[in-house]
Amino acid sequence: QVELVESGGGSLQTGGSLRLSCSASGDTYSRYCMGWFRQAPGKERERVATIRTDGSDDGTDYADSVKGRFTISARGKMLYLQMSDLKPEDSAVYYCAADGVSGSYRCHLRGDYAYWGQGTQVTVSS
Repeated sequence: QVELVESGGGSLQTGGSLRLSCSASGDTYSRYCMGWFRQAPGKERERVATIRTDGSDDGTDYADSVKGRFTISARGKMLYLQMSDLKPEDSAVYYCAADGVSGSYRCHLRGDYAYWGQGTQVTVSS
């Protein structure tokens, strides 16, 4: 079992930066893949960034809409999302998610993740 708790959301203006944090419990095998997802009102949840927590150099992946602006990282039982040059379209509830070692090693291709946090709101105003 994995519990995930996000923090760091807030309201800010276009062009600002924010770092989201996710504190995770549970063993390493249950957190093999971790990621950030977001959902805006009236829209489907979308993948933002994923990371494979085995330390692989090629273990991160980003949605095209955030490439070059967001950076995902993991250290111990913490997951981070550094967001810069934020835009109003980045406004959403951001969720931290984790999935176990079973399944594709390409974390961004996994259809769903087993464990989810409660989410943290990010609001970007123009």
